[in-house]
Amino acid sequence: MSPTPSPTPSVPAPGRVAIIGAGPAGMAAALSVHQAGHQVTLFERNSQARPAGNILNLWPAPIKALGLLGVDIDDLGAPCESIFRNLKGKQRVRVPLPEQVIRDYGGGFIGLLRPDLYERLAAALPEGVLHTECRVERIEQDTRSARLHLADGTVHEADVVIGADGINSLTRRTIWGETPIRPHNLQLYGGYTFEEPPTATRGLCVLTHSRTVQGAWTSIRSKGRDGFQWWVLHAHPIDTPVPTDLHAAATRLAVPFPDPLPSLIAATDPQHVQSWPIRDRKPLKQWSRGRITVIGDAAHPTSPYAAYGAGMATEDGYFLGRRLAGRDLTDHTTVAEALQAFETPRKPHTSRQSQTAWALGKVFHHAPAPLRLVRDAIFDRTPLLQKVVGEGTPGEILKQLDEIDIAEQAFTAARSQI
Repeated sequence: MSPTPSPTPSVPAPGRVAIIGAGPAGMAAALSVHQAGHQVTLFERNSQARPAGNILNLWPAPIKALGLLGVDIDDLGAPCESIFRNLKGKQRVRVPLPEQVIRDYGGGFIGLLRPDLYERLAAALPEGVLHTECRVERIEQDTRSARLHLADGTVHEADVVIGADGINSLTRRTIWGETPIRPHNLQLYGGYTFEEPPTATRGLCVLTHSRTVQGAWTSIRSKGRDGFQWWVLHAHPIDTPVPTDLHAAATRLAVPFPDPLPSLIAATDPQHVQSWPIRDRKPLKQWSRGRITVIGDAAHPTSPYAAYGAGMATEDGYFLGRRLAGRDLTDHTTVAEALQAFETPRKPHTSRQSQTAWALGKVFHHAPAPLRLVRDAIFDRTPLLQKVVGEGTPGEILKQLDEIDIAEQAFTAARSQI
């Protein structure tokens, strides 16, 4: 008598996943969900996936995630090491990472232009995934599915909806109601140039603080060209108009700073200067409800003081797609469990970054005048800032690299069953 064959494991059919917003979070999620074997539709309200800013830094963890998602990361940016200094040049913080990590990912982090990241992500998207000039006006859900109501009157049905629609997220409002934007009362001016002042040193990101202003510069690479990005950041009430001449405003703020910052600003074409207010929202305690979740700035908008907003958004998209691999997305309970498994390890990491960035902005730019001398003495004479930033940041980066390794192992196992 021949043995009874073992039953073939049932394989869930591909699910339908809709993503709102084609920024780093949305495009990374689209790539990861597609690799997980599900049908994905990415809705972008503009005519193309386009960045809201011009300059960017990426740490090793999001670079690793991008590579695993099939994005071309070759020569994406310039390798850099991050250093904090006071106005006299005294080093307050150095952000070290293991040599192996630096070799594997092109530096402690890389400096690049934000449009270059968008171009690489968009180029990796499978044909037919990205739908532009599609504005989502309303989202609803029940235990069977979720529906997106578009401005043109059409309705798109999905098993999972991912809101990657930024700080003013419709998705977030839909599932959690209106929560206030938290203004930092800070204004940032940033630009880039491919001219190279003799005082600029490649391979560095130098952040310098005066009593009230942060001035910084970083090596970048863009389409095979070497250059530098820079920014200056100061206290500025959210309801006060920003000067119309952004280049002149940045030049004035940089006057007290040592070269190469003033020289880099002077060499920058005024058309390559942008300015934006620093804002965020308090971290959500829960990202997902039912079949809907939020990622990136929709979940945890973060001040540039963390230098990690686009990086965390990219990681969100990567991890979410991995959590959906091998799942039956038609089943409401399965979806809720998968979304919870995704967000549970992400929330402590993203909350820490956003809250630390908020606190650093307050400390460096909103301290009462009598306390600034005390603050600077503490930062210059104690290891406090080194412990908070110089040790805390590498620890978080290495933890995320390990989390990606764990996720890839589970993803490979899930995909082998399909």
